[in-house]
Amino acid sequence: MNVTSDALFAEFFARCPELLFVASAAGGLLHESDALREVIGPASEGGATLAELAHPEDRAALLAAWAKLEQTGEPVSFRVRLRDARGAYRPLSCNAKRSPDRSAVFGSLRPISEIDDKELATLRSKARILDSIAEHVDNMILWAIDMDGVCFYHHGKGLANVGLKPGQLVGANWFHIYANQPETTGVNISVDDMRQWFDGAVRAFRTDAFGVYWDNWITPLQDERGGPVCGVLGLAFDISESKRTEQELRAQLQQIEAQQKVIRDLSTPIIEVWDGVLTLPMVGTVDSVRTADVMDSLLSKIVEKQARFAILDLTGVEVVDTKVASHLIELITAIRLLGADGIVAGIKPTVAQTMVALGLDLSQLNTQRNLRAALQHAIRSMTRPENPPRNGAATPGRPARG
Repeated sequence: MNVTSDALFAEFFARCPELLFVASAAGGLLHESDALREVIGPASEGGATLAELAHPEDRAALLAAWAKLEQTGEPVSFRVRLRDARGAYRPLSCNAKRSPDRSAVFGSLRPISEIDDKELATLRSKARILDSIAEHVDNMILWAIDMDGVCFYHHGKGLANVGLKPGQLVGANWFHIYANQPETTGVNISVDDMRQWFDGAVRAFRTDAFGVYWDNWITPLQDERGGPVCGVLGLAFDISESKRTEQELRAQLQQIEAQQKVIRDLSTPIIEVWDGVLTLPMVGTVDSVRTADVMDSLLSKIVEKQARFAILDLTGVEVVDTKVASHLIELITAIRLLGADGIVAGIKPTVAQTMVALGLDLSQLNTQRNLRAALQHAIRSMTRPENPPRNGAATPGRPARG
């Protein structure tokens, strides 16, 4: 070659975007295009052979193709994985031919995928399945972003619920979009939260965006199983309807609880039948919950009214459970601790049998036949003089004994 030809050759190798090389008959690299130098790095300057750069599993195939090239002189094509500048092996296809004087080999390399036709068909099937799910499942959104926050998948019927179209945010950087949330987007997730999604953990949480409630699942994406995270896949379900139903149910439950409280208050009214005398008529079946309510209400009323007597009227009670009988004894004891006396009136035979069968200590229990008897007892007790007069002392309204 003359000077002009050498200059053109050098210019061609410097500017050609293809991965080109000139190798010796032994496979040593003599000249490489700048594009190939960027791929294989410093190895191009050390005169490395293609066999040295090849993956150990591919060297035999490369040497066999090189031998065929030397023997027949016909062009050869083969696949090989060459070590790149980062030390990783990159799959390439190689086309090579001997020079006319058989002293060199001209060749080109092109990147190829390691996926064969069967794997490619499987991936296409998976992609169709994913798209079908996104297109037909109601109230669902599927999306994916890479490590830089750039969205590369955004699909699902649920997008219509927030006024978006499938693929509308593909290519957009979500870190930038949500940087000023929730003021502009209505999404209560910060960019710092989003960056934590790339730690490889699977997440599930609820959030709201654009006035819609979502159930979210975040899963890591990896180039290969066990490899580094290269992105995240998000699955979101619009649960606004179920959220509204839940809120309505909670409101109904609160209303029912309030109504039940009113019913309990009405079913256990505390009446002040005489100055300092409270009565609590109970009707129907008495269970543990009702007894606990009675205890709280009655003790508070005793303190409020400064009552001296509290009458529990069980005339309308047909059945009590074993726990309730014990609670009644405890209630009478609590009444005494407040400085008042407790009277149980109108006990039915069945209730009496239950209390006796429990083996409870009933010796301190003041019982009366009915409410009238209990009330008379309370009034007599309050009108009886606290200190009876001694023999011979005068009683007000009566003459003293002679």
